[in-house]
Amino acid sequence: MKLLLIDSCGAQGGVALADTEQAQPVVSAIPLLGRTFSVRLIPAVREALAAAGLTLPQLDAIVIVHGPGSFTGVRVGVSAAKGLADATGLPVIALSRLAVLASLTTAEAAHVALDAGRGEFYYGRYRNHGRRCEQEALRKREEVLAACAAGAFPLVVCEDAVAVALAEAVPTQIAAPMPADALALATDAFVAGQFADVALLDANYLRRSDAEIFSRPQLQTSPTGKAVV
Repeated sequence: MKLLLIDSCGAQGGVALADTEQAQPVVSAIPLLGRTFSVRLIPAVREALAAAGLTLPQLDAIVIVHGPGSFTGVRVGVSAAKGLADATGLPVIALSRLAVLASLTTAEAAHVALDAGRGEFYYGRYRNHGRRCEQEALRKREEVLAACAAGAFPLVVCEDAVAVALAEAVPTQIAAPMPADALALATDAFVAGQFADVALLDANYLRRSDAEIFSRPQLQTSPTGKAVV
């Protein structure tokens, strides 16, 4: 099968083309820096296709890593995937960046974490090398550490800041996922017919539930104008 893979979630990303019938399945790849996604993503798709000698109609599916990650980057990637799918009728496979990260470790089961800013983390717990999600959530440092302490498998990260912040959990740090790293999960999803509804496809922005948000103490203003809990 021939797949176009797009990942614009992190500080680096880009596009890749894969043909699973080839000995070297990744037939072309164009890396991009995060600040260039909005301008360079679609031209990079054209470059990757030209380098592989393929056209969009010759592909079997579009694969989008749809977050979590940079709000702007994720939105650019999802919009590009939806636009290409609408124009060609190709099916879309949507994958979590946390699942891709989990798939890159040799451990059968893993905790994974990405930087969400403001002292919070995108956290996931996966089994079967990223193929079975047990949990994905936005979590504080103490919550991630508690989850890791309760599980008998490693914490995998790909960012220096996360490795430092969660050092107590002795994380395994690996290279940040690139588009081609989603190929194994995408191939499985294609064979299983796990395609996204393009009309409903959205960015994977992890958020705390309303119950968690509204259970927190709220700041109120006293008659003197001071904030009180």
